[in-house]
Amino acid sequence: MWKSLVGDDEEQGESLLGEASGGLCSLSPTQQRIYGFAACLIAGLACMLLSMIVFAKPIKFALLFTFGNVLAVGSTAFLLGPAQQLGMMFDTARVFATAIYIGCVVIALICALLIHDKLLTIIAIIIEIGALIWYSLSYIPFARRMVSELMIRLCDTEL
Repeated sequence: MWKSLVGDDEEQGESLLGEASGGLCSLSPTQQRIYGFAACLIAGLACMLLSMIVFAKPIKFALLFTFGNVLAVGSTAFLLGPAQQLGMMFDTARVFATAIYIGCVVIALICALLIHDKLLTIIAIIIEIGALIWYSLSYIPFARRMVSELMIRLCDTEL
């Protein structure tokens, strides 16, 4: 009976499904990173899409949307690794965009969870979206400069 509970030495390398596991997971580290990235990104996008359903309730909307944003941005840590991701986020080219984005996430959560003010929550979410766009543009060469010049040309009232 003890052998049936513990298993023989030959069966130690097999998982419950009868496959040789060769450790904790049979996936390569690259596959694990890609699957982790995809799962985190899909979960983040799903949270952002589900937040549109509860748009009439700004507090629930803010929670789902912000959580989805954090998951989507954090998904790249699976591809790069957390240390390199943080290093890139706080690089001199994007440190201000990162700080503004993180600040907007915190402000949106404070407005939604502690203050319970719908108008402030919506304003914080709008600023958060703008900060996320500006942060994302920092990864594309010259994108922020092009967007800045475009906005100057569109908003220029001098004819």
